[in-house]
Amino acid sequence: MHSAMTMIHICGAVVALLAGFMAMSFRKGSGLHSAAGMVFSISLLCAAAAGTYMAIFIKPNKGNVMGGLLVLYLVATGWAVARRRERKAGIFDRSALLMALAIAAAAMTWGFQAATSRTGMNDGYSPGMYFFFGSIALLFAVSDVRMILRGGVAGSQRIARHLWRMSLALLFALISFYPSRARLFPKWVNDSNLLYVPHLLLAVAMLFWLVRVRSRKLLNEEPA
Repeated sequence: MHSAMTMIHICGAVVALLAGFMAMSFRKGSGLHSAAGMVFSISLLCAAAAGTYMAIFIKPNKGNVMGGLLVLYLVATGWAVARRRERKAGIFDRSALLMALAIAAAAMTWGFQAATSRTGMNDGYSPGMYFFFGSIALLFAVSDVRMILRGGVAGSQRIARHLWRMSLALLFALISFYPSRARLFPKWVNDSNLLYVPHLLLAVAMLFWLVRVRSRKLLNEEPA
């Protein structure tokens, strides 16, 4: 079981990284973008599910549980809003909100446990790491509440919600590859910081599309 889960986790993550950057490079709304996005979503869901399973049952680690669940939440909600064309909020959205709140509560609890421990760590992670991811989950939970109260999202708000969630999920997948696995690379590679280039490109692309979507929204709101 351990070997199977490890293979699913590794293969899913590799495919997700490749498909994620392909989806970012294709024209938004095109068939290629949709196909790459579908591959990205399914492969990253598999990788995150396998990683979370191992972190709970095979090699218990609270930090990995938190990270895996957060990626599952981001991909699932980002995928759902992209597939939904009409403006509505249903049982899935309310369930996702509860999941985000649960992740935030767990992360904050584990963060306080780390802060009050003798070593200042909890399962190898510092309080700051737990508080950081817990804050992200809480911010997205607030976004979910706002969406549910509005009865759903449409237009530029729907696109922005999709971009934020998918881009952050891809960024977290990148971080789990590097620098989390920096020990697997030669010293000269780590010293060169070359493997941070994809992180920078992703951040720039994410900001570019969010600004573009925001600009379109303001343009559409201008009086005729």
